Amino acid sequence: MTKLGRVALVALGAALVWFRVWEPFPHLSVIGLAVTFVGGWPIFREALENLVERRMTMELSMTIALVAALAIGEFFTALVITLFVLVAEILEGMTVERGRHAIQELLEYLPRTAAVRRGGQVVDLPLDQVRPGDLVLVNPGAKLPVDGTVVAGHSFVDQATITGESMPVSKTAGAGVFAGTINQSGALEVRAERLGRDTSFGKIIEAVERAERSRAPVQRLADRLAGYLVYFAIAAAAVTFAVTRDARSTISVIIVAGACGIAAGTPLAILGAIGRAARQGAIVKGGLYLETLARIDTVALDKTGTLTFGAPEVREVHPVAGVAPASVIEAAAIAERRSEHPLGKAILTRADALGLSVLEPEQFDYVPGRGVVARTDGDEVVVGNRALFRERGIDAHGAAANGDGSSEVLVARGGRLLGAIHIADMLRPEAKAAVAELRAMRLRTVLLTGDQRGVAQAVARELGVDEMVAELLPEAKLEYVKRMVEQGRKVAMVGDGVNDAPALMAASVGVAMGSGTDVARESANVVLLGNDLSKFVQTVRLARRMRGIIMQNFVGTLVVDGVGMALAAVGLLNPLLAAFIHVASELTFILNSTRLLPRAAP
Repeated sequence: MTKLGRVALVALGAALVWFRVWEPFPHLSVIGLAVTFVGGWPIFREALENLVERRMTMELSMTIALVAALAIGEFFTALVITLFVLVAEILEGMTVERGRHAIQELLEYLPRTAAVRRGGQVVDLPLDQVRPGDLVLVNPGAKLPVDGTVVAGHSFVDQATITGESMPVSKTAGAGVFAGTINQSGALEVRAERLGRDTSFGKIIEAVERAERSRAPVQRLADRLAGYLVYFAIAAAAVTFAVTRDARSTISVIIVAGACGIAAGTPLAILGAIGRAARQGAIVKGGLYLETLARIDTVALDKTGTLTFGAPEVREVHPVAGVAPASVIEAAAIAERRSEHPLGKAILTRADALGLSVLEPEQFDYVPGRGVVARTDGDEVVVGNRALFRERGIDAHGAAANGDGSSEVLVARGGRLLGAIHIADMLRPEAKAAVAELRAMRLRTVLLTGDQRGVAQAVARELGVDEMVAELLPEAKLEYVKRMVEQGRKVAMVGDGVNDAPALMAASVGVAMGSGTDVARESANVVLLGNDLSKFVQTVRLARRMRGIIMQNFVGTLVVDGVGMALAAVGLLNPLLAAFIHVASELTFILNSTRLLPRAAP
């Protein structure tokens, strides 16, 4: 029999009993017993299973209350209680299903076919036939079917379903795109890299499935508390009967206890929070890590690739008097044209951005640890550090010194100093605001880096972190994180590289940047989609909100149960009112947890 069928049967039985209650009706007890047993069979069956497993649950206490009500001839009361419980279970099931559906609909949100360029032609293929490396064409207004990299075209893509960004993001060749996002304006050609469950959408589904299988400590606490409340309700009912000898009051004490709210509301809150975190751009690999994230007091941050872009950029150009900044960049770019050094590539990138024509040098010499010496149009161009300039006999006293931890590159042409270029790994634009928010949440921020102390100090000053440790090898970074954990700190480690993987695993919660290495992402408990550290801040806030809602449910349940059992014990609650309070409080706490569920995709 279906749940709705049982509800209809019990409602009909209650109506028959109610309308014949004032008349002698010899079969009234038979109707009450039969309908209560058939309609309430799911309750009785679960109570029996729990009893065999030696678990105290609300189904067991409800069974005791129903049997007691039938024993004293309260057939209408037994039927209405059964009706309340069945309706509550249906509503609870619909609410929990909404939580699962809010996540599962993401996969339904993906297109089922993709336009793929193969053999010089564009063919529509089912998504399961697309392979990594295929070139996928995405027309304006269409949803992207794969995660990948744009190889041609320019458009704006709505990424709200994945990253939570409210504004469309410009996409050109080289930009990464996510499956399930919407291409708005121009056509794009995308090289497929991740498909199906390997896409960002797929990772969201896997994270939620893991969360449903795992049990966070707070969820186990909720189950234990529910069991303790059942013990307490039965004990309170026994005391009530011993003192009052009132069977109705005794039954009411058992019925009013409503620990189902925390037993069902807690996993729903965890499920909802993980789903919402995924929508905001953070994949949490289990409820345990989300709960731990709510209790962290320290955030350890890697520098390169996490707080910075991980590639050097020209920060400032300081020409000497009478020399244009572009002339400094042009001379340096000519000398670095054949160089493979990261600083040289940064100079060439700036020259390209300025639209400068960079000639091929006539001669090129690399001086290890010093710089480069080149020749163009008969002039010798020297680009390097002060040691190189001393060796070449070039006066560099007119060059502006760098005091911000950046790398200094001096430039001279024809034996004359042109100026200095300061190059640094630039901070990500959101990093400073993210660190400020973490500190505002009373979290201690620690910068851990293998970079030189001068560079690390400059970054630490700009970010405003509480603590900085530089020149750390991976083993030293691991030991530092382990030491903080051993001191009793709850540490979240945020990193992106292979060298961060050991520290990520040693921390209370490891958090990897989505653009980082595969090793870092596999070692982490939380993976941020993309490179935005503000997503980590959002996830911490969400974890705290989840824990707050669960605590609200805990406290609310204890208050309602305590007051309700007290009122029932003194005869101020009859069984029907007690059943109503039980169901109403249970649904209230479950609905409180649904506030964390992500909104359905448009």
